Parts: sequence; C-alpha cells; structure tokens
Amino acid sequence: MSEIRFVDTTIRDGHQSLWAERMTTGMMTPIAGTLDRAGFDAVEILSGSHVKKSVRELREDPWERIRAVATRMPNTPLRLIAGRINTFGFDPPEMYQLFIDLMGLNGVREARISEPWNDLPGWTRRVVSARKAGLRPIVNLIYSVSPRHTDEYYIERTKQAVTLAPYRLCLKDPGGLLTPERTRTLAPAIIAHANGIPVELHSHCNTGLGPLCALEAVKAGIKIINTAIPPLADGASLPSIFNVAHNLRALGHKADIDDASLRPVSKHFTVIAKREGFPIGAPVEYDETQYQHQVPGGMISNLGHQLAQVGKAHKLQEALEETIRVRAELGYPIMVTPLSQFVGSQAAINVIVGERYKEVTDQVIRMALGQHGEEAVTLMDPNVRERILDRPRAREIMAEDPTLPTLKQIRAELGGPDTSDEELLLRWLVNKEDVALMRKTPPRGDYNSGRHPLVSMVADLAAKADAALIEIKRPGFSVRLERRG
Repeated sequence: MSEIRFVDTTIRDGHQSLWAERMTTGMMTPIAGTLDRAGFDAVEILSGSHVKKSVRELREDPWERIRAVATRMPNTPLRLIAGRINTFGFDPPEMYQLFIDLMGLNGVREARISEPWNDLPGWTRRVVSARKAGLRPIVNLIYSVSPRHTDEYYIERTKQAVTLAPYRLCLKDPGGLLTPERTRTLAPAIIAHANGIPVELHSHCNTGLGPLCALEAVKAGIKIINTAIPPLADGASLPSIFNVAHNLRALGHKADIDDASLRPVSKHFTVIAKREGFPIGAPVEYDETQYQHQVPGGMISNLGHQLAQVGKAHKLQEALEETIRVRAELGYPIMVTPLSQFVGSQAAINVIVGERYKEVTDQVIRMALGQHGEEAVTLMDPNVRERILDRPRAREIMAEDPTLPTLKQIRAELGGPDTSDEELLLRWLVNKEDVALMRKTPPRGDYNSGRHPLVSMVADLAAKADAALIEIKRPGFSVRLERRG
C-alpha cells in the first residue's frame, strides 16, 4: 500500500472558508512549532486576500506574520496561494513580481498557482514569477462541472501544465463538487498525463463528499492530500486530517503524519472559536442543488445580502436559478474567485432589475472583452456578448488605455524612492491610511488559549444557578460579580 503525505491548510484555507480570514498572527504562532513537527509536506499560510484583510481589519503586518510563523517552522515549507493579488482587478506584472519576491524573502517556499480559466498563458506568467523568486510552483487544475469540463478537457489542460515543468500539479476543487465516481475517472486520467509530476488533491467539503473523494483519489494513485485540522475542517473547508488519516490506515495505507500530536492544535483553535464566536466546522448534508448553481457557500450569503438591500431577499432562489443561466451564457466559467462573483452579481442584477442584461457590471463587460481571460470571447453566447457590449459604458471601457503602470510609476505615486518594498506593496494593495492605522496598532502577541485557574473558578461559580454574588479579593486585586433580577 502507498505512503500518503499531507499538506495542511488550517491557517490559510481553513480560516478563509470558515472564519472569514479573522485569524490573527497571535492565534497562529503558539501552534506553529507543533505543525512543523507533525510531518506535513507543506503548510499554507496566506493569499493576496489575506494580506488585505490583515491590514484593513486585523491591523496586523502580513510580512511580520510570515516571518513569525517561518521562524517557528524551520523544517516545513510555507506555501502561498499565488493567483491574482487584486482579486477583482488587474496586477501590473512588476507589482506581481514584487509580491512574489517579498513572499520568498520573508520565508515562503512554495506557490500554488491558480488561473480561473485553467489558462496556459496565465499559468505561464505566474510560474515564471515564482521561479524568479526561488519558489517551487504548483499548478492548480481547477475542477468544475459543465458540458465543457470533461475528463478530456482536464487531460488537455494537464498536458499544457506539464509543459511548464512545475514542482507539482494540484486537482483543486474549491466548490466541493467532486464526487467519488468522478474522482475514479478523473484522478487516473490526470496522473496518466502528468509525465511523472506528483499530483495533489485539494477538495472542499461543501457537499459533504470531500473525505470520500480523498480516499478515492488515493486509490487512484494520488499520494498527497490537502486537509485541515478541526474546528477549521469540514463545512466549507477541507476534510479533517484526523478523519482522512484514520480511514487511510483502515484501508492499509501509511498516513505519513503524527496526527496524535495535532490534538492540542485542535483544542487551541476550538477554544478560540468558542471565545471569539467563530464558526466550528462540521460535516454537511449532501445538497444536489450545489451542482446546479455551483455558487460557493460564502457567496450565497453575500447574494442574499445584495438582494436584501433592495428589498428583494425573497428572490434568493430566483437569483440562484438565474446564476445557472448566466453561467451558461458566459461560457461556463469556473465558479471560483473572481469569475464566480462576476456571474453571481450579474444574476442578482438581472433579478433585481427584472430584465436580463439591461444593466451590466463593468466586470462582465471586461469579461466579454477578454480582459478576464481570452477564452470568454469565444465561449460566450454571441447574442449575449453583443448585448453586453452594445452600450455606452462598454465603449468607454474599450477606449481606456490598456497599459498597466510600472513599478517606478507606482513608487512615485505612493511614496517615493525611500519607501520600502514591503510598505509600497501594502499601500498599493490597500491605501496609505489603512497602512498608517495598522502601524499605530500595538502588536497583540501570542493568543493564550489556556485558561488561568482564577478564570476557571469564576466561570464555574458563575454557572451555578444559586450563585447570586461572587466576590474575590487578594492584595492589589478584587473582582465582584453580582447576579441581578
């Protein structure tokens, strides 16, 4: 039987999928050493969206995050998700290279590369950037369900990806759409055409099938599985390392991980989830409609919010059904960021306005122009594309100067020659004001998930129904809790 290795996604995809990227650096550092010793093949740490979130909302320096975790993990490669930096915009080539360079300089060793259309030119640019920065490139083959996305499609894309000689390939299933049956045909097809390049599986649990697909992938020959640690596993996240390792051993495989050592990590994050009110991942029931609209779980709530703002929250189901039509008309884009947001927003607008494509977002216009992937031009329904482009706003966009700014121009605009590369990148991604506020915020330090004996005693006393008054005194300290009513 095979020896199976694991990539941990807890402190990147786990908290992106379940905690809306609210995990602070101080929540990561106490368990980084344990992750390092557990035997993971790599540990994901962040993506471009995490950089923005850490500055704007957490008021933390993302470069310090990488350095702090890297220092505590000298033996395990840290991995970056290296798709677009500006999720819904465009990355000037020099800024993208600067971003990747800074990741390498601060301790990242691998880059898992996404291109939302599984597009060779998009992969090529990013692979070249990763190699320049000394990072090992892993090319994502993003899974989707449509008349286009057959096994033959993925065989052809595998052959294209192999021409780049990446460190690895990754069958990436962000929507949890893989089924065990499809895994049995698709995984062997990819492996057979991978030219000996190792293949990973990265499958989410949105439909509850992620753990089963992991087992089928191993049976088919995949030897590297992406998992997460509870409470940041399952739900919209990835399968639990405990569940997958247990089942693989039951099948006779060697799970090359010290999962027993990870129990304190699970306890650490469970304490944080309960204290901070963060969701705890749990297995979900199978939902056939997920395969029809393919809207990612987090996007459904945003879609409902968008409709509620105009008093049409009751039309969510109609918007999901419209998403199916819009996706087909736009050429079956893979429902992954940013294309999924473009499709969902346009579907919501069609429902809100009451007339299809009467109003169109700038992003959908740019899709029709091929700015978000050249395949959209040929795959889009020609009548729909003509309607999208037959409007004044489309002509304004077509008249724009397509030249992206250079690093020199961006530096002159955002700080001058004395601005450090790290500072410049942050100002470009967010803004000077947010970066300044982040700099003024004192560091939080490590998150203490242990409970002080005094806190435990007070909590136990407060839980007693007959405890109307709790008063604790000692030299220099007193606390009084009184139950009223």
